[in-house]
This record gives sequence, structure tokens and C-alpha cells, in this order.
Amino acid sequence: MALRSFTAGFKFRTCEIFGTGLCNSINVRRLKSTNLIMKPLMIEAKANTRTESAKIRNRRLRKKFNGTPTKPRLSVFCSDKQLYAMLVDDQNKKCLFYGSTLQKSIRKDPTCTTVEAAERVGEELVKTCIDLNINEICCYDRNGFARGERMQAFEIAISHHGFLPQ
Repeated sequence: MALRSFTAGFKFRTCEIFGTGLCNSINVRRLKSTNLIMKPLMIEAKANTRTESAKIRNRRLRKKFNGTPTKPRLSVFCSDKQLYAMLVDDQNKKCLFYGSTLQKSIRKDPTCTTVEAAERVGEELVKTCIDLNINEICCYDRNGFARGERMQAFEIAISHHGFLPQ
């Protein structure tokens, strides 16, 4: 009721700037139409890209699977030209094995292709696991990467040891 008596004293009419407003009762300085730039309101829904979705999925999986000294997590990263593999003990926050196709000890021959080097990384990983008495891995973490030639060569080398199903 108080609101009706309050608004009864005001005269409403259409105002150029604000639409319906209190232009008569309040001194409103009118702006020139050239100064006022109206942009349409656009709301865009941004979906995650494929790589972002893979990273989000991988982060969620890492919370679930934690490597131990006897059952480490095998993490593989595959860039455009190289392959990097790590055996990770998440409880002690240690890397038990690191191998990449760039290492001179794995590459040996400079004319070796990256696919052959990826296979050698897998063989070195198997040798390290035998030395550390590791019989199985907690999980195989591909970081959301597709299985290309390098990844397949690496997987074949470690599946002979029994880490991956054939």
C-alpha cells in the first residue's frame, strides 16, 4: 500500500534512453544517440576441445588410481614426434622409470626411427620392472592420446611381459 502511494506522485512515460522511466519527475540528461553504441547480447556456449576433455578425464582417473612401489602407474605421453614413458609411485611421489625415444642409450643408432625407439623404450621398461620385482602395473595411463604407430610399438613390447592384455 505504501508503494502505491509512493509511485502515485510520479508520472511515467516512455524515455528514449531507458525505455519506460521517470523522465518528467527526475532530471535526466539525454545523451546523443551517436555516443550510445548498442551491441547485441550474445551468449556463447563453449564446449571443451578434444584435448581439454582428455586432460579432464585423465585428471579424474589419476584421483582413482594411485601407484604403489609394487604396483606403479604407467604413464605414457606421446608428442608429435616422440614418446615418453614413466613408471610412477604416487604414494612416495617417485618416478621408478623414465624412458623416451630421445635418450641416446635407447636410440643407439642415429638412423633409428621413432617407432623402433618406442619399442626399445618398452623393452627397457620391462628390464627395469624385472630388476625392481614389479609383476603388474596399477593402471596404464595414455593421457588421452590415440594409439598411433609409436604407441602400438611400445604396447606390443610391454604386453609380452604381461602388463597389457594381448
